[in-house]
Amino acid sequence: MNIDLIFKIAAIGILVSVLNQVLMRAGREEMAMMTTLAGIVVVLMMVINLISNLFENVKTIFQLY
Repeated sequence: MNIDLIFKIAAIGILVSVLNQVLMRAGREEMAMMTTLAGIVVVLMMVINLISNLFENVKTIFQLY
């Protein structure tokens, strides 16, 4: 596993939390929720890509078709 991916996920989390706090203070609760959801979706897409690679590696190692 690449350590850069962990730093990317952490950076996205920090950015989303800062944006969430700024938008909540400005009275834009709906926009804060949308930025949080967008951050979750981005991170989930990154994780799904890793899980897909894992399954491909398992199929290759055990020669499953």
